[in-house]
Amino acid sequence: MIRKLLIANRGEIACRIIRTARGMGISTVAVYSDADAGALHVEMADEAVHLGGSAPAESYLDGAKIVAAAQASGAEAVHPGYGFLSENPEFVEAVEAAGLVFVGPSARAIRQMGLKDAAKRLMAEAGVPVVPGYHGADQSPELLAAEAGRIGYPVLIKAVAGGGGKGMRRVEYAEDFGEALASAQAEARTAFGNSDVLVEKYVSRPRHIEIQVFGDAHGGAVHLHERDCSLQRRHQKVIEEAPAPGMTAEMRAAMGAAAVRAAQAIGYVGAGTVEFIVDGSDGLRSDGFWFMEMNTRLQVEHPVTEAVTGQDLVEWQLRVASGEPVPLTQAEIPLNGHAFEARLYAEDVPAGFLPATGRLGHLLFSDLARNDSGVREGDEISPWYDPMIAKVVTHGPSRAVALARLSRALEQTEVGGTVTNIAFLEALSRHGEFAAGRVDTGLIDRDLSMLVTEAAPGAAVVIRAALAASGLDDAAEGVAGFSLWASLERDVLLERGGEQYAVRLAVRGPGRVRAQVEGEVLECRRGAGGWLIGEAREPGPARRLAGAVVVFAGQPWEFALPDPLARGGDAAGTGNIVEAPMPGLLREVLVEAGQAVGKGDRLAVLEAMKMEHALMAEREGVVEVVLVAPGSQVAAHDPLIRLVEEAAET
Repeated sequence: MIRKLLIANRGEIACRIIRTARGMGISTVAVYSDADAGALHVEMADEAVHLGGSAPAESYLDGAKIVAAAQASGAEAVHPGYGFLSENPEFVEAVEAAGLVFVGPSARAIRQMGLKDAAKRLMAEAGVPVVPGYHGADQSPELLAAEAGRIGYPVLIKAVAGGGGKGMRRVEYAEDFGEALASAQAEARTAFGNSDVLVEKYVSRPRHIEIQVFGDAHGGAVHLHERDCSLQRRHQKVIEEAPAPGMTAEMRAAMGAAAVRAAQAIGYVGAGTVEFIVDGSDGLRSDGFWFMEMNTRLQVEHPVTEAVTGQDLVEWQLRVASGEPVPLTQAEIPLNGHAFEARLYAEDVPAGFLPATGRLGHLLFSDLARNDSGVREGDEISPWYDPMIAKVVTHGPSRAVALARLSRALEQTEVGGTVTNIAFLEALSRHGEFAAGRVDTGLIDRDLSMLVTEAAPGAAVVIRAALAASGLDDAAEGVAGFSLWASLERDVLLERGGEQYAVRLAVRGPGRVRAQVEGEVLECRRGAGGWLIGEAREPGPARRLAGAVVVFAGQPWEFALPDPLARGGDAAGTGNIVEAPMPGLLREVLVEAGQAVGKGDRLAVLEAMKMEHALMAEREGVVEVVLVAPGSQVAAHDPLIRLVEEAAET
């Protein structure tokens, strides 16, 4: 058995691996960058080794530094987690050349599955069904366009070295193919250093169902049933579940057998996931699934499999890496109840799911869920890495119970200090089609406007924020504070999304306050269970943060507390300045000084989180000056381009 393990990763997955290793009596070594010097995974590990700068290339992607850290610390094995170097065959070879154990598959297996075109040819030879498409080496635009026409529109362009939706474009019509191909190739070149693509038939009502497989060094291989990952946004998974809705025993057996054949075809050792695209237009059929790709690592969504099987997959990884056979035979692997996982991110959903940063001034998870997280209250969400806060996982005896627990757990989760996608996740968990099990990969995009509608806070929410901002949550101190004034009244100014709310609070006695906002007057009474605002219970708990207050009422309603003496000046945007919506690399500037632009014209391309974001003109005008050169790293809200009104003709 491995006695000392280095985890070549950070955040949630590093913490999750450390917990299992600790329970197995294995000592752990963490690695960290400058940005992660005070991170939770560093605190949890028995030892920690500094790698270098905050940029991944200077730390978590530097395989030589990681191998050196493992050797210096006396670690016997390296666990890559997911992301970073987890599917890098050169890193596997470097680990093994140093006399260390790599907790995962061989470099050969990773290479065989790393290029989607070659992987599909291999799978077809192994008897695994594959989607009709072109996976050839000739990458000329003319040939690719001809192949797309042969396959039949709509088609999907996919980077052969891709993942996570990068380098992927759906094309409905032949006239759009050329532009989509160029865009996909450019994104693939940036993300993977390889611009090659494949072209496949696009399944009109697709579902994404994957099979968890496990192999050992003795030739054994099993599957641990399926996960449905159909709820996606821009090819990024949002909520996963196990088992898949509508799955039959016949289809599970067929998909499981195909996935095991895939693993055995490459001599796979360790945890892997075989992903299938499934035609959900007429129910699930055993002849309606096709191999998409194999992820040669542990998946982000592995906890739902753990929940329904009762198995610890990281423990399985460590036991198999130590030379043991797969712990259970296929017949011994249980399938009990139902489980969901929701990915809680720091991201601005109404702004297009842009990654966000910020300090977590308040963080509280629900005890209805398993909450896998790599951050604590007070931690910073860094612009350098994936902005995941937690994976919220629930389990129940039925799908309905597990989903109800997920919805309630999300409602009870409190995050303050950064914007999150929690309101979006809650809305999705209550979506009628999802609740009924009618899921496919297009559900979110079809109903996006309903899922991301940002309502205005009601009077009760605004009043609850004002009560907290005034210190009245502590009845004794609050009333004492008010009694120092000439009058027992106070005006509280709150600000949210450019809107200001003026609330007048008048203390009427111990635990009694009259509140007035926008002409509405409500009597508030404080009791053992919180505030009664009017005749209703308070909409949710409120927390004071630095310069803000948050009310957790179905979603986090965060209000800034502006200084009334500092007001003045017109802060309203005019559309003259085009700002960076998030930290990133300014990949392209598509305009130049003196150029006339129209509303909606593309001005620049920003690369963030390895994806490209087009910046558009908010109005007509003329480019006065380009403020930042292409190739520059920019921060959120940095000014990039200044427009002026188009000069009138004389």
